[in-house]
Formats: sequence, C-alpha cells, structure tokens
Amino acid sequence: MLVVFGGLAGTGKTTLAQRIAAGRAAAYIRIDAIEAAMWRAGVSRSEPTGLAAYVVADAIAEGSLRAGTPVVVDAVNPVEAARRGWRELSTRTGAPLYVIEVVCSDRAEHRRRVEQRQGDLEGLSVPTWADVVAREYEPWHEPRLVVDTAEPLTECLQQIENHLLSAAGL
Repeated sequence: MLVVFGGLAGTGKTTLAQRIAAGRAAAYIRIDAIEAAMWRAGVSRSEPTGLAAYVVADAIAEGSLRAGTPVVVDAVNPVEAARRGWRELSTRTGAPLYVIEVVCSDRAEHRRRVEQRQGDLEGLSVPTWADVVAREYEPWHEPRLVVDTAEPLTECLQQIENHLLSAAGL
C-alpha cells in the first residue's frame, strides 16, 4: 500500500504520517528529510530542490513497495506534477494508492503552529507564516480523504485508520 500525505506546512502532516507509518511497519519517506540531505550533500540552496526531491522519494518508495513494504509519504504535494508521480508509482507497482490531504481549518491555530514550529532536521529551515500563505498549492482533483487537524489528534488518526481499512475492504 502507498499512503501519500499532502498539505501545507504546519497542518500536522508529519505527526499523522509518522504515526500511521509506525502503526503499519511502513517505510516513512519525508520530502523535507530528502531536501535537507541534498543540501547537506552540497546541492546549492539557491536552486530549490523542487521536483528532484520527489523523484528521489519516488525511487525510494518504489524499491520499498517492490520489496513488499508498505510506504507512507510525507510531502506538501503542492502541484499536479508531484501528485501525478504517486499515481504513476501506484500503477507501476500495483500498490493501492491512498491520498490523505491534511488541512487545519482554524487559521489562527494553523498560524500558531507555523510560528512556534522548531526545525527537527539539520540543514532545513522551517517556513514562516508568510511563506506558507504565499506557497503555490493547487486544488486536488482526485479522490482523497481530507483530514482537518483542528480536530483532536486521536480523532484524526482514527479517521485515517478507518479510511485505510474500509478502502482495503477490511
């Protein structure tokens, strides 16, 4: 199974994706970690990693899926080009794709999270609220579960688990 999380910074993607991955013994692939590693390896920060980080994530995810390991991807997935890659990976590997868009409908809470966020990856700067608001983020046009993290974490996790189980026919 390929579970792809998307949504703006500060919505709670990483928290949810890590917990879902741990509960399923899945490979956890985080675009932020790939970008930070690329910069530590000498890739210029003046050039955004953009789609390159997604291509790396796709290759890692494909290897994991072909080895029989479920994959959880944690990424903003802001544009169709990034999202298309996950659909194509699902088709190539035969792994069912589950898309989860994470939002925070409480704008004040979302802003608070962004402004109080501490970086957890060496070499990665956390975005400012202005960065988040200005970020290109295309609307999704495919079936997905939308999870609103203005709700309690336990409810969000249960909603995701229920969706994954029902989508898998369990």
